[in-house]
Amino acid sequence: SAREYRQRSLLEKELLFYAYDVFGIPFVDPDSWTPEEVIPKRLQEKQKSERETAVRISQEIGNLMKEIETLVEEKTKESLDVSRLTREGGPLLYEGISLTMNSKVLNGSQRVVMDGVISADECRELQRLTNAAATSGDGYRGQTSPHTPSEKFYGVTVFKALKLGQEGKVPLQSAHLYYNVTEKVRRVMESYFRLDTPLYFSYSHLVCRTAIEEAQAERKDSSHPVHVDNCILNAEALVCIKEPPAYTFRDYSAILYLNGDFDGGAFYFTELDAKTVTAEVQPQCGRAVGFSSGTENPHGVKAVTRGQRCAIALWFTLDARHSERDRVQADDLV
Repeated sequence: SAREYRQRSLLEKELLFYAYDVFGIPFVDPDSWTPEEVIPKRLQEKQKSERETAVRISQEIGNLMKEIETLVEEKTKESLDVSRLTREGGPLLYEGISLTMNSKVLNGSQRVVMDGVISADECRELQRLTNAAATSGDGYRGQTSPHTPSEKFYGVTVFKALKLGQEGKVPLQSAHLYYNVTEKVRRVMESYFRLDTPLYFSYSHLVCRTAIEEAQAERKDSSHPVHVDNCILNAEALVCIKEPPAYTFRDYSAILYLNGDFDGGAFYFTELDAKTVTAEVQPQCGRAVGFSSGTENPHGVKAVTRGQRCAIALWFTLDARHSERDRVQADDLV
């Protein structure tokens, strides 16, 4: 009967477990229903210890594998940064443009500061164009103070400037200058970073931010808080999430400054914590800062506490599908 079979099986197991315990002859029980009392106490403790050791070894191997993966990732990133550093440094294309700071000086990768991109006369002409053509809050969904209540923002796109120029509302020559200067910066960025794929305009914006005089007392905020151009920065978690509503298709960014006669307003790079400043760039007429738009380049703008800070902000993509519609319309007007 089944009862007799079970009883005989248990007696056999007792003998086998005894041999395992006393003589060290291994026995693996094939059944899960074997009562615990059949197994000698000393053997139970030994098996428990072996299981715990196996779990600990498994955890240690897992931790070791994670450490190896992290080291491989770090080495891969280092080699990628080195390859990028060796790649950048291409021709600046135009006479008068000089290299002021490269990635090494700026303590990062895919960073550059150039001077002499445009002349003092061109800076003044573009600044006049901004003040004549720009709309309060333009480019910021109509918000006049999108980043801080202590400053007002005025902006104009290339297409809008050309349209106003054709309507006789602003000098057409100034609108054409705006168009040509943005193309100049695009070409220089493409050349300096030795890109194999063309850069396409993702968004172009001539913008002035003006300090509101009565709103500067005890001010502690930034003109533009630290952010990354193509992902959502979570500084506390030290991560940047590359998904909408971030402009995930942006690959390179550039800012061309039109003036420096204001207080504050320095551009700065940070680590992913948004606190550790790695480099700072003081705006001045004809100076451009260019960089890749990813997690390697979090950046912000210090508070403008007096005067007006004007610049052309440019974002580029390597994907033609995300080319700026405004730019295509501007090309047609030109």
